[in-house]
Amino acid sequence: MAAYKFTWTGLLIRFIAAFGLVAVTYNPEGKSFYHWAKAVLPNVEHLKEIAPLFAFAGVALLISWVVFLRATMRSLGFIGVILAAAFFGTLLWLLVDKGILPKDNMTLMAWIYMALMAGVLAIGMSWSHVRRRMAGQVDVDETGE
Repeated sequence: MAAYKFTWTGLLIRFIAAFGLVAVTYNPEGKSFYHWAKAVLPNVEHLKEIAPLFAFAGVALLISWVVFLRATMRSLGFIGVILAAAFFGTLLWLLVDKGILPKDNMTLMAWIYMALMAGVLAIGMSWSHVRRRMAGQVDVDETGE
């Protein structure tokens, strides 16, 4: 089995995929699964017309979240996820405190929160590769035994 080599491009691809997942789930522009569900669910007649599409989209989104969250939890663990979130959260706090980011622009802040969440997911998806490269260790489930 050939070992996967971690690259910055790989991390960027994971970040883009994670950001896409977060943005499709919710974004401040009002074009997300959250907004679609909010508009469709109260209207039972319209829901009947699009139920298969709505259900399929919801299941596909749920599968994507499970894949990302499971990989992130397996790679980082609960404490690692908390530390990654704390790292990005305090970075945001620092940038706002120093006046680099405006705290009064809620749309911009929502996009930044989304990027930070995608960052945690991307690091979670990549961390096993980084750890293997730093420590020279292979995860037990990767040995094929």
